[in-house]
Amino acid sequence: MVEEKSNQNYLKVKDHSVSGETFQLMENTEYGFLETTPSPSAEQLPKYYKSEDYISHTDAKRNLFEKAYHFIRTIALKKKLNLINSYTGKSKTLLDVGCGTGDFLKVAQQNQWMVSGIEPNEQARGIANKKNNNSVYDTEQLYKFESNSFDVITLWHVLEHLPNLKDQITLLKKLLKPKGTLIVAVPNYKSFDATYYKNFWAAYDVPRHLWHFNKDSIRKLFTKQSMEVVKIKPMWFDAFYVSLLSEKYKTGKMNFVRGFWFGLRSNLKAIITKEASSLIYVIKNK
Repeated sequence: MVEEKSNQNYLKVKDHSVSGETFQLMENTEYGFLETTPSPSAEQLPKYYKSEDYISHTDAKRNLFEKAYHFIRTIALKKKLNLINSYTGKSKTLLDVGCGTGDFLKVAQQNQWMVSGIEPNEQARGIANKKNNNSVYDTEQLYKFESNSFDVITLWHVLEHLPNLKDQITLLKKLLKPKGTLIVAVPNYKSFDATYYKNFWAAYDVPRHLWHFNKDSIRKLFTKQSMEVVKIKPMWFDAFYVSLLSEKYKTGKMNFVRGFWFGLRSNLKAIITKEASSLIYVIKNK
């Protein structure tokens, strides 16, 4: 776990998608991120992922919302590929941690990357392996890879799920080549949509999201590991997706017009404030 305990109550948030339980967000005094409290134990945590609505663990297209999600994801995959291609090494080795159903790995593999994935959910891992020649593993494989193995390691909305945060970052740094690139995408609780929706903000997603970051906390967290944030990029589509879900949690129904409007407002404000709903951090060894 992190070194210094939280001591300031920030917000009470309900698990809207699975358990209906309420959790507190506490501000960590050392780093400035928020911690979900109480944090589920390793034995308890899997039960909070048991939902047919957990969209990253399935390829379902049952309704308009899921169809829109997959359409947007197709566009996002191309942007992610362009990003890792700008940081490629000679060997083009990629590790995607929390790869879900493996679509990003598939796109990278089709573009001559040597890919490996980590996915703890058995159902999602099975789907991913069918797409990627059985190159996706359970979390234990992280400890079996050789040091300095990867040119690029990606965590697309995964860091916020990882227990033992400091130990996980130490391990990722070990697996990265000395001149390699770590790419981390996480929600940003300093965004307009987070401020507007407050405890209904879908990107809090407690207790699956154990940590909730802003830019300063990410910089501090990786500086402790002698790593440096060299670039920050917005994820514009996330504001719309998160605002749609937030509307559902707040009003009980999926209001596409209001969700789109507040997602748009968030993005327009982020052009000035640089506080988008989700941010991509490009991180290098110092």
